[in-house]
Amino acid sequence: MTRAYSKKWGVIFDMDGVLIDSYNAHFLSWKRALNKYGLSITEYQFSSTFGQTNKDILSKLFPQLDPREYAVIEEEKEKIFREIIKDDFPEMDGASELIDAIYNMGGLIGIGSSAPLENIKTVLELLPTGNYFRVIISGNDISYGKPDPEIFLKVAEKLGLYPNKCIVIEDSPSGVKAGKLAGCTVIGLVGTVSKEELKDADVVIYSLRDLSPKLLRNILKC
Repeated sequence: MTRAYSKKWGVIFDMDGVLIDSYNAHFLSWKRALNKYGLSITEYQFSSTFGQTNKDILSKLFPQLDPREYAVIEEEKEKIFREIIKDDFPEMDGASELIDAIYNMGGLIGIGSSAPLENIKTVLELLPTGNYFRVIISGNDISYGKPDPEIFLKVAEKLGLYPNKCIVIEDSPSGVKAGKLAGCTVIGLVGTVSKEELKDADVVIYSLRDLSPKLLRNILKC
């Protein structure tokens, strides 16, 4: 298919809960990793911090830990997570088709995820359209986690776009807030949390199949 270029625009995807339905995989990997250190996590605690960096999650839920222990627990947790998704890759319904359509309409595509870089690389290797992503900004590349806008500002910059020419697709309230603070248009995807919790998004959808490149460009007026 010939790519139809016009004015530059882009879409920045969060990864967890947007490109992959990773909720259960993350919860299970946290439980297994923490159990090795005599710690536990409830689903309520997990869901309330979903989408944040591991460091932020650990400091909020386990302030009694020595910060030097964070890296050890994080590494174990993410290793378990990658093993889980390799065994059964939980691609979000409609993700590959939407990415392919955006690419072929000239949209620039990036990821802004608090996940470790190794997780993102694993997901893009497993995702059929993973090679269409031009920019990756991971939790390794930022000083401040969502809802700070740093991550989306960095993706936009590396894509060569002003933030107002980017649409962010997010599934968490902290991600929605980060996208808005960055100056992007934000689409909230219901799944991880309810529609009401994504009320600050510009548009709220229930499936990636509700989106098309034409709709995205209309939202950006480009």
